[in-house]
Amino acid sequence: MHHNLLLILALLFSVFMMVMAAQKMKIAYPIFLVLAGLVISLLPGIPEVELDPDLVFLIFLPPLLYEAAWYTSWNDFWKWKRPISLLAFGLVFATSLIVAYLSQALIPGFTLALGFLLGGIISPPDAVAATSVLKGLPVPKRILSILEGESLVNDASSLIVFRFALAAILTGSFSMHQAVGQFFLVAGMGIVVGLLGAGIMYLIHRFLPTTSAIDAALTIMTPYLLYLGAEQFHFSGVMAVVTGGLFISYRSHEIFRNGNTRLNMLGVWTTVIFVMNAMVFILIGLSLPSIIKGLEESSLIQGIKYGVIISIVIILIRFLWVYPAAFIPRWLFRSVRKEQSPGWKGPLVIGWAGMRGVVSLATALSIPFALEDGSPFPHRNLILLITFIVIFITLVVQGLTLPFLVKKLKIPAMDSVLPQEQQEAQIQIRLNRLALNHINMNYHDMIQKSNLLKNYYSQISIETENTENQLDLLECNTCTTEEIDRFESILKEIYDKQRLDIFQMRREKYYDDEEIRKAELQLDLNDLKINPNFH
Repeated sequence: MHHNLLLILALLFSVFMMVMAAQKMKIAYPIFLVLAGLVISLLPGIPEVELDPDLVFLIFLPPLLYEAAWYTSWNDFWKWKRPISLLAFGLVFATSLIVAYLSQALIPGFTLALGFLLGGIISPPDAVAATSVLKGLPVPKRILSILEGESLVNDASSLIVFRFALAAILTGSFSMHQAVGQFFLVAGMGIVVGLLGAGIMYLIHRFLPTTSAIDAALTIMTPYLLYLGAEQFHFSGVMAVVTGGLFISYRSHEIFRNGNTRLNMLGVWTTVIFVMNAMVFILIGLSLPSIIKGLEESSLIQGIKYGVIISIVIILIRFLWVYPAAFIPRWLFRSVRKEQSPGWKGPLVIGWAGMRGVVSLATALSIPFALEDGSPFPHRNLILLITFIVIFITLVVQGLTLPFLVKKLKIPAMDSVLPQEQQEAQIQIRLNRLALNHINMNYHDMIQKSNLLKNYYSQISIETENTENQLDLLECNTCTTEEIDRFESILKEIYDKQRLDIFQMRREKYYDDEEIRKAELQLDLNDLKINPNFH
């Protein structure tokens, strides 16, 4: 036990080193994770690890799905519901169907149910992979919103396909008519359980005297409670988690009013999800040797061949789906034609951004070792190998070439939204004016009597005036992008020097640690304004 724990910690440390190297090289870290999984499997003397498949599914999937739901903008999700639905449901079912019949024809002894199982595993692209690759690139917000929304819902739809295929294999019976009706019942009731569970957690966070630590701990517990609650009644735990995550995220401004609580939760969740992503790829690395040994009648070369063929097919399926999904609704419906045309560049990026990731891997690892009669699960090792190859090819090939493609295409903005700097300035002015109006209406007489209130009023007034001047510069286009970048770079330098000075203050032991921590928190908030994409 101690030896295995030490091994896991050493591997985690090695993966962290690789991720830091990826950041230095400006390469998305999921690409390095899949490479780490491959390297781990090739290390001599690595022990083989077998985990309970149900345990793998339960530990990893709920928080991964919940975190994806948490960072999904409901407004953007609803705005782009048509393309998201076409990708998240239509493309998932089409991919699962084609992969099912292809694998049945391609792989000797592979049944249609096993094909649907494989299709359910490899059909959903990964949100973390796409956003980490596209972060910092000149990509219209519309494309990012569609990719994030797709990867949230398609995880749910693909996992339902996976569960139905798995049930058909374990029981030996399958009826399409019953499956369709059961699908809507299971998914719909999963949504109901998710809303009920999220409503209960909302009341706990909102009205009970929780602390920032308790709030963070409760958010970690919530996806597991939602998942187990739905599964207890044989409904979709996946839909419950996704629905609950969207609900809590949408209401988060009402629940978590303390800035320290939000920053604390952000730190907790960023760490948990990052470690879970790393752990899944470590587990596949530890499992690959035994997977390769147990390929039954399929050799390693054949398994790799199947994986490469299926990878190429699912990439082609996505392109064959994306362009008709983008343009056919425009031809059929007048209301859709009023929207700005996506052109050919946007669908090209969406088509090439279909990288598979950790959800597919965790789902594949959850396949049971044996059927209900005790016999080995057919082609389990081959399915795991194909899944890893699909993830490897899509992440490494598409992930490394996607930035080059985006820069080459130079996609124009598709939405008439204000630049980020103008939005931030307008939000700050609105909040400052609200504060000034509130003081004038309710505490006007106190302004001259209270030096503290007078000073605060003056401070907000000056800040509002400065922000308005900054907004005028932005709206008049007198500041170039290079000038804005340079300004933010100078602010970053100032914040870095202020952090060093805070460190010096701590060494001098002149100020209380609590006050120093408050100053650090304010610096973090200031830094967040110019580095908003660190989650």
